Amino acid sequence: MAIVAAMVDRPWQLPMPGATTWLAMAGLAGLSTALAYIVFFQILRRSGSTNVMLVTLLIPVTAILLGYLVLGESISGREIVGALVIGSALLVIDGSVFNLVRRPAVVQ
Repeated sequence: MAIVAAMVDRPWQLPMPGATTWLAMAGLAGLSTALAYIVFFQILRRSGSTNVMLVTLLIPVTAILLGYLVLGESISGREIVGALVIGSALLVIDGSVFNLVRRPAVVQ
C-alpha cells in the first residue's frame, strides 16, 4: 500500500509539515499508542486476562464520555442504553453480581 499511496499522493510534492503537526503526531504515537500498550500489559500482568478484557470493553464508553466532555458532543439515549448494557455485562463477567446473590452454605 505504501507504493500505491506514494504513486497517488506524491508526498514529495507536498509542503513539509510544521512543528505543530510533528508534535501532534508524536503525542498521538506516544500517548495514544505506546502508553495504552504499557497500561494494557501492566493490567494483564497484575490482574489477569479477564480484567484486561473488562477494561477493553470500556473503550467505547470512554470514547463517548471524552467526546462529550472534551468536544462538546451530545449523548443520545441509544448511547446511554449501550453504556448500561456494557456496564451490566461487565458486572456479569466479573462475577461480583453472582457473589452478592449467592447465599452462604448452611453447615449442619
